[in-house]
Amino acid sequence: MSNDFVRRLPGGSFSQSRYSWLSRKFHIDVIILALLVTICSYGLVVLYSAVGRESGPIVSQLFKLGVASLVMITMAQIPPVFYLRAAPWLYLLGIALLIMVLFFGYEVNGSARWLRIPGVINFQPSEIMKLVVPMILAWYFHERHMPPKAKHLFWAAIMIALPVVLIGVQPDLGTGLLICAAGLLVILLAGVPWRYVFSVMALAVMAAPALWFVMRDYQRQRVLMLFNPESDPLGSGWNIIQSKTAIGSGGLFGKGLFQGTQSHLDFLPESQTDFIIAVLAEELGLIGVLALLALYILLAARGVVMAVEAQDTFGRLLSGSIVFTFFVYVFVNIGMVSGILPVVGVPLPLVSFGGTSILTLFAGFGILMSIHSHRRITL
Repeated sequence: MSNDFVRRLPGGSFSQSRYSWLSRKFHIDVIILALLVTICSYGLVVLYSAVGRESGPIVSQLFKLGVASLVMITMAQIPPVFYLRAAPWLYLLGIALLIMVLFFGYEVNGSARWLRIPGVINFQPSEIMKLVVPMILAWYFHERHMPPKAKHLFWAAIMIALPVVLIGVQPDLGTGLLICAAGLLVILLAGVPWRYVFSVMALAVMAAPALWFVMRDYQRQRVLMLFNPESDPLGSGWNIIQSKTAIGSGGLFGKGLFQGTQSHLDFLPESQTDFIIAVLAEELGLIGVLALLALYILLAARGVVMAVEAQDTFGRLLSGSIVFTFFVYVFVNIGMVSGILPVVGVPLPLVSFGGTSILTLFAGFGILMSIHSHRRITL
């Protein structure tokens, strides 16, 4: 048999004729790119309404999307073996940056989460760990027998806990929990026995009362408001009450684009960031929300297909984690805004105004494209 024989996977082909020129030349997945453009365009329309039809924030968001797109395209060109080899060093760099935040962090709204390079950039190191933690775990499990043994799970838990603790003391409990979820997804994808999963769940339930005593006052208040926001309607419960009012008033078809009252009359807080889905629900109704959810599901479904087609353990674990973590972000934001989860300050992916979160998401999709486009299965 020839050494350059290429095995074809069932239902697919690695022949160059099956891919467009864009995919072959720049390692870009056309389906992912089209879905990203559609979701971001949809988000820009909603954002334009949320900011009162001002052009400044839209221009700023377009610039951030442009930079994020360049990052995604660049990361798609880098072979996955580079990410495999760089994972330990990126993890150490991320831990070092989180430690620097404790001493030199720039404070915003009572939390020191940012590092500032005067005149150059402000950035949030915890955002980097959303990608680095799954990457280091995929690297760790890459050369090990699956399913992982107990000792391997122990060290994986340490790798997750270290950045989560450093982020939690900033304090940024929401981001810490999301990074923890991203790490746990890698472990689940690695095929951890279900008895371990249920044991961890039982321990988490038993540890919940202890967590209450280490939470800050405002974090406890957010949990209490989840169950009874009407107990403080003009204080801590204001966000949830106004958000649910906006969502409910939209009905099936909404009040019409740019016709929302909750956001335009400043009843709805953070309408351009964390609570932008409430603006969408009020103005375009349930139909508008379902349209966005359909796009999210299509994007996640395409990501799952790409993850399944990855050729090695590192690629499968990292790709799967990127896709499922993205879906967790969507679930947490919508759950938070609709009042079924505590408010944790998670933006709606690809729609909310912001730069760091968009950059991280696009970088993740760039890595996903790299793993998919560089795959080769040879015999």
